[in-house]
Amino acid sequence: MPLKQLTPSEMTADDIRDWCSVLNDMTAADMPGEPRWRTERLHDYLVCTLPDDLRFVFLYRDDDGDLIGHASLIMFGGDQAGTGVVEMSTRPSARGKGVGRSLLRAVAECAETHGCATLSVEVIATTPAVGFYDRLGFERSVVEQRHLLRWTEIDWEKIEHAAGRLAAGYRLEYHAGSVPDRLLDSYANVKANLRTTTDSYAVVPEWRGSAQADRLRDSLATLDRRGMRSHIVVAIAEPFGNVVGLTELVVSAQRPTRADQYDTVVDPKHRSYGLAMSMKARLLTELRRAEPQLVDVQTWTMEAADDVRWINSELGFVHDVDWYDYETEVGGLLERMRR
Repeated sequence: MPLKQLTPSEMTADDIRDWCSVLNDMTAADMPGEPRWRTERLHDYLVCTLPDDLRFVFLYRDDDGDLIGHASLIMFGGDQAGTGVVEMSTRPSARGKGVGRSLLRAVAECAETHGCATLSVEVIATTPAVGFYDRLGFERSVVEQRHLLRWTEIDWEKIEHAAGRLAAGYRLEYHAGSVPDRLLDSYANVKANLRTTTDSYAVVPEWRGSAQADRLRDSLATLDRRGMRSHIVVAIAEPFGNVVGLTELVVSAQRPTRADQYDTVVDPKHRSYGLAMSMKARLLTELRRAEPQLVDVQTWTMEAADDVRWINSELGFVHDVDWYDYETEVGGLLERMRR
């Protein structure tokens, strides 16, 4: 059988090598300017999940045994139970031959078996994946604009000035890997604003996958186990020493020349003091020392987040491509695919 479902821990070294090869073939065809994936710690990246989450992988090999497509399904636990995220890749040479459809059907059947009701997937707007998911009835739920900051084009004098321009009563701290226990409770309280606040000025809506206040320690530890180095800057309000703002970024062993900006959040009571700008600028100055191999930093913003785009623009980020978040109900997807 050409299609095989397994857990990531069952993947062999050859599976990992072939998985990486498919990713890079797809990247070269669809977005040639993107950094290539490396096999370094790719096994860790696939195996490690949050304690309540479950991941399966799906491998599609041709008659000669060559991997021509693969998929990953993460099904969330906790208060996100019933939802899952799909990542799927096929070699350009195998497109139009039913590989993607077979993989997606296997993913949906697995999701149904495990009680997962909703699937989501991120799609780059300029790639053939848009038509694929449109035809299968996925609904576009969110449009995000990706912005890139090219390392060689950074105005470091401007960045350092922005990092030092801090309102009275606040200070910034930088932490690599995690945050100390003394800050954890107030850090989690600020992260909780991602759940309760829709005002784009209070929340910089960049990357939506890391923000679960009640699983904060697990989340940071899981990133480390996956080979993803966390870099965090927090804004502290004096005299109590509480976190009132934070910005997070990771650099992965699998693509070490690119940094991924995660959440940037400011407590609603501490808006309008320029904390988001100062934190993000300070983080860039720390990366300059800690990650000298970087080529660029990527971040995402919602279409309506004009204030966020202004901050990113001031720091040197440039919009390059849109990303679509698609969603579908598992039952409906399977019904459409079985017709």
